[in-house]
Amino acid sequence: MVECLSDSIEYICRENLDLYDSSECKTLATQARKGRHLRWLPEPQNQINRSMSILVQLCEDDYTAWLGTGDQNHLEIATQPYHAPVFSEAEIQAAIPQVIEFTQAAMETPNYYLWGGTVGPDYDCSGLMQAAFASVGIWIPRDAYQQEAFTQPITFHRDPLDFSSLLPGDLIFFGTPQKATHVGLYLTEGQYIHSSGREHGRNGIKIDVLLPEGDACIQYYFQQLRGVGRVISSYQPTASTHSLGL
Repeated sequence: MVECLSDSIEYICRENLDLYDSSECKTLATQARKGRHLRWLPEPQNQINRSMSILVQLCEDDYTAWLGTGDQNHLEIATQPYHAPVFSEAEIQAAIPQVIEFTQAAMETPNYYLWGGTVGPDYDCSGLMQAAFASVGIWIPRDAYQQEAFTQPITFHRDPLDFSSLLPGDLIFFGTPQKATHVGLYLTEGQYIHSSGREHGRNGIKIDVLLPEGDACIQYYFQQLRGVGRVISSYQPTASTHSLGL
């Protein structure tokens, strides 16, 4: 049990924990799986809202969010600081079948879309991608727009459709011209697996196809297709804070 967090100490989650997008701890931002490392951030807000929540940073991806003060009881002091693994591009490609297997197993487990979900069985889109790569020890950033910036862009032609440059395990990004707001994992022959929401999606993990024709969900995401990125390295923390949001 941790009585009071210190910014000079690194901690390990003893349980899966919910983290929030504001100090009021009302809206889920992300989740921290048991075993993840975090540090307390000595921000001015911590002094104001300390009775309710504490601003923390997850060590594996530099993600910042708010931890309810009651969840300090589920932390323990890390005996060793987090050390980011290093993978070659070839090692990552060799692990892609396991990444895909993770997403397919998650799809077979009863699930629904959960904004901020990263530990399962309920995921949001980027949470599923991060969890799938983390399952083989490879870390990518938390949110879709961060994942897009992190990956190597892959040329993809929409007109006419040409999937020849894509490899299984590539990340497919969707959103507005300004920002990626959704992501899926490419499989083969235009198919990708993703966790999509209720309004325009499947309310959970399903396999869809990159085509301009099809049901409302297929058309919706094809119209928002931004591009493709390939994971060629594992994230190396910078210990800098990132803004919250998808």
